[in-house]
Amino acid sequence: MSKKPALPRHIAIIMDGNGRWAKSRFMPRVEGHRKGVLALERVVKHAAERGIAALTVFAFSSENWRRPAAEVTALMKLFAAGLDRWEQPLADAGVRLRVIGDRTAFSETLNAAIDRTEAATAAGRSMQFNIAANYGGRWDMLQAAQAAAAAGELTLEGIEKRLCARDDGPVDLMIRTGGERRISNFLLWQAAYSELYFTDTLWPDFDGASLDDAIDWYVGRERRFGMTSEQVTSIG
Repeated sequence: MSKKPALPRHIAIIMDGNGRWAKSRFMPRVEGHRKGVLALERVVKHAAERGIAALTVFAFSSENWRRPAAEVTALMKLFAAGLDRWEQPLADAGVRLRVIGDRTAFSETLNAAIDRTEAATAAGRSMQFNIAANYGGRWDMLQAAQAAAAAGELTLEGIEKRLCARDDGPVDLMIRTGGERRISNFLLWQAAYSELYFTDTLWPDFDGASLDDAIDWYVGRERRFGMTSEQVTSIG
């Protein structure tokens, strides 16, 4: 019998479908984003309770600046408000938060909120929670390669240790909600051998049970990493 994987150590989620969720209910798109924030709170809590070591979510890509200005402004306000609201609950739960991506485009107010929440949760050890904002996988690899080259360490290891989520290891399970079947420039290096789980569930409707479904699917997979099934079985 083939060896089945244990719980995923690092889960990444592309949170897609907020706008469509709102549109289907004849609501402004921002209402979908507000509901999406609540879904994120549920999922972070459940992931920590399940014993997941690291959770990385795609909140805002470097391409999302192309969206209507009013929507981008609303997203930035929701982000800042969420950080303020999550600071104490995350700290109490032992969840360490880090925002990964290019923060130079954010306002001073938002950067200050990020700094406060990261500092307040820095001692957390139960789960690492990464929010990817103004993030792109190709940008991440480029900045890591440039830093590695400048240090004279242009090797796989030299690049890997300079990636944004460098302390969390490879992504074991990548989830995308909303029905699309692509990874949209998210954690390209870390997702090289991840299991890809796609669901039609729109992000505002995603909850702990939805996460359990994805984890159960993952546990049923055979992870071979270039080996044959027979080799994996013999190792197991």
